[in-house]
Amino acid sequence: MSLRTPLAHVRGLGTAKDGTHHWWMQRVTSIALVPLVVWFAFSMLSYSRVDYAVFQQWLSRPLNAGLMVTFLVTVLYHAKLGMQVIYEDYVRPEWAMYVALLVTQFALFLLGAISIISVLKIALA
Repeated sequence: MSLRTPLAHVRGLGTAKDGTHHWWMQRVTSIALVPLVVWFAFSMLSYSRVDYAVFQQWLSRPLNAGLMVTFLVTVLYHAKLGMQVIYEDYVRPEWAMYVALLVTQFALFLLGAISIISVLKIALA
């Protein structure tokens, strides 16, 4: 039994001061993804039946290549934020949470690098 009050147990622990930023980034990426997903879906539906040369010509336009890279970065960052919240809330023990976070971040980084390099290779070919 401790002589410390419940307030004394928590005083000084405070917040990690990261929750507000994380919350805002989830909302910002969500809002940014709305027009990007609409653009991506419309573009893919419009060019779904064309050959590679026409698609390459479309992607070689700077606006389309820039929007595609922006879409990829935003969707992967939003996925990272969402998975982090899930892991922090539901994965126990703590070491398993950190392993899951590291594996997810590595996989999303690798996927992002491959995707962006692919877009640039097609756009600059």
